[in-house]
Amino acid sequence: MSGCASVVISNLTPSTLPENPSAIYTFTLRATPKLNTIVKGTMNPQIVVDGQTFAMKKSSIGEDLYEFDYQLPAGRQEMNYYFIVDYEIESSVKNVSSQAFTELQHTSLVHRYVISLESTRGPIGSSISLVGRGFNPQDVVCFDGTPVRTVYNSQSSLNFFVPAMASGQTYRVTLTNAQGSSPVGTFRIDPTSVTVSPGSLTLKTGETQMLTFTIPAPAAVGGTLLDVTTNIPESVIMPEVLIPQGQSSVSIPVKGGRDGNGKLFIKGYSNADITVAVTVSSH
Repeated sequence: MSGCASVVISNLTPSTLPENPSAIYTFTLRATPKLNTIVKGTMNPQIVVDGQTFAMKKSSIGEDLYEFDYQLPAGRQEMNYYFIVDYEIESSVKNVSSQAFTELQHTSLVHRYVISLESTRGPIGSSISLVGRGFNPQDVVCFDGTPVRTVYNSQSSLNFFVPAMASGQTYRVTLTNAQGSSPVGTFRIDPTSVTVSPGSLTLKTGETQMLTFTIPAPAAVGGTLLDVTTNIPESVIMPEVLIPQGQSSVSIPVKGGRDGNGKLFIKGYSNADITVAVTVSSH
């Protein structure tokens, strides 16, 4: 990227920058002299942003690093820029002025980004938080491209529930909406178990019985959501099964609907898929 082999210029500014309320963005440059004949103290790095030239200051974070804070004008989302480094080379007669430079560079603002994934592993049903910026109700968390239950809290917070997928494996996590997908990180699903009591239900239409779901340890913050499905949806009327945080069991009312014979399925647990036989009769 350098315009002269005497000084190597490296642009350390990302091609995308997270939006911030101050609208001030830092450009970082590394300018490394490659000749012993460069006169000490003559290195003069500058940045040209949208046609304006600004001096850069030495950075406190490392040798040969220079920074410049630029306030982006209102309404702007992108910046074009390049770097120039003026310096002098020793000569027996008179020091020679020289210059290194980069090609035109480009960076743009990102309105949505994830700062942190609360945890990188957990059992099925756990509630996991994402902290970031620019979230909206249409955002969906995906595991290896498969959408999972996502709860929008605010522009800076989302939750998702660990899906009933194979445990003991690590999945690629992305955040997706109509504009595309953003990488979040990876998440490992740990094995766990669940028990259900009673093991079968016999109901009359309109009758309600309680079904108790138990996990080995108290649910963490946000609770534990169990993936319960049925092959007789018109016969079984029940709410979703969410074990509240701090508790290890919950009792859920199951109400009989239309006549039917079938099962409830609880998927993904290390003690294999669990089934509860259900019979509903109007007589």
